[in-house]
Amino acid sequence: MTELTERLGLARTQRAPGDSRTRPVRPGLVLAIVLTGQLMAVIDNSIVNVAVPSMAVSLHASGALLQLIVAGYTISYAVLLVTGARLGDILGHRRVFLAGAVLFTLASLGCGLAPSAGALVALRFVQGAGAAVMIPQVLSLIQRTFTAPGPRARAMSMYAAVLSGGAILGQVVGGLLVSADLFGTTWRPIFLVNVPVGLAVLAFGRLLPAADADRPQRKLDLPGLAVLTPAVLAFVLPLVLGHSLGWPAWGWALLALAVVLVAALGPVERLVHARGGQPILPRSLLAAPGVATGIGGMFTVLAIFGGYLFVLTLHLQDGLGYSPLRSGLTFVPAAVAFALVGLNWRRVPAAAHQLLIVGGFVLNAGALVGLGLLLSNGGTGGVATYILAAISGAGMAAGFGPLMTRVLSRVPVAIAADASGVIVTVNQLGIVGGVAIFGTLYLNLAGHLHASALASAHAYEASSIALAAMAIIGGILAAFHVRSRSDQAG
Repeated sequence: MTELTERLGLARTQRAPGDSRTRPVRPGLVLAIVLTGQLMAVIDNSIVNVAVPSMAVSLHASGALLQLIVAGYTISYAVLLVTGARLGDILGHRRVFLAGAVLFTLASLGCGLAPSAGALVALRFVQGAGAAVMIPQVLSLIQRTFTAPGPRARAMSMYAAVLSGGAILGQVVGGLLVSADLFGTTWRPIFLVNVPVGLAVLAFGRLLPAADADRPQRKLDLPGLAVLTPAVLAFVLPLVLGHSLGWPAWGWALLALAVVLVAALGPVERLVHARGGQPILPRSLLAAPGVATGIGGMFTVLAIFGGYLFVLTLHLQDGLGYSPLRSGLTFVPAAVAFALVGLNWRRVPAAAHQLLIVGGFVLNAGALVGLGLLLSNGGTGGVATYILAAISGAGMAAGFGPLMTRVLSRVPVAIAADASGVIVTVNQLGIVGGVAIFGTLYLNLAGHLHASALASAHAYEASSIALAAMAIIGGILAAFHVRSRSDQAG
């Protein structure tokens, strides 16, 4: 831990409001605490998938309840992220982070002890709300703690590695815990494992930097939230539940409503600003050179990641008959490559960072096409599968890590919390959208789950080509980002 602290910046002191003493703030320890909370929430978003069959048996749950057990977390998490970010700005990021950790830990305990499927659904919504309160504070605390460009970039690289690696780790850990069937508890340890981790986060949480005594007074943007919250809900709900319910008419109506509400958000926020309020989507955020295209590029990376993880998992488990554990282990090379590139891209000369971002998208597109072609005959692909997965992970990291660092470097400190909420929400919507879009494409082409290996392979091949096409779109957005005015001026 000391080595990590030294790498990421020297310890500094901060005066808590109303406290005459100074408290040392150790950047490495702050990063370890907030990223542990981040990892806990990310793992929980994917760990449930491998336990669904066990839940169906032990809880006698219907298909609809199983869908809500999986989706309830994502729905409340995505909908409340922006609100959680503003609460951190109002009440203090440490206080809100710890409040979210308390709620998440208690909900995890409740999920692990849930007596029925209905109770588990309700607690999953609460768990998602806890994550939505806790996670936006991670980026804000990183930005406040790491003010120098170099240490902040390294911290952001670790953040990106946790974001990607946690989703894959969730499947591996979930497979191990369900397979172990500890004390005959089948699926329950996938939630109970959060309790000691959450308690550790709370125990060390007092070491996080306290709120600045002279921070400007903030308040909720109620008109903005009244438009943005239902817009996110209308977008997420049909994407999460649409395919399993046969894409009912209400789902399409909600998606249309989401478009209308997003279009209305701009005028509403301008009105809030004109009346002296504090818009939750500040004009100065999207007006900063390259920020809009940068956020768009990050959205495509996370959509590709979510779609790739979901579609390849379906092909491995339903098409090729892999166990959940073997399927999860297949993604380990991608996670390792993502982490290695994500933690070391700063070693590339700064003059080449622009090329690194765009090249990462192109590399990822090529690897995705290669994987689709390799598996198109219904075989396992052998060692080449792991090599191409690693190349894909490296490409995603090369595009995502420096892109996020550049975007955050252009965000004014005064709106850091709002920017955190917007970026984390966009990232989450990217994952949800990727699962829905590419998962639907795969399932429509395969015909149904448990299709033959060849039918599944053909569906995966087409899905991989579509994923590669989105990577090219992301590369185009990244190219516009790196050619933005601030770069030309520099």
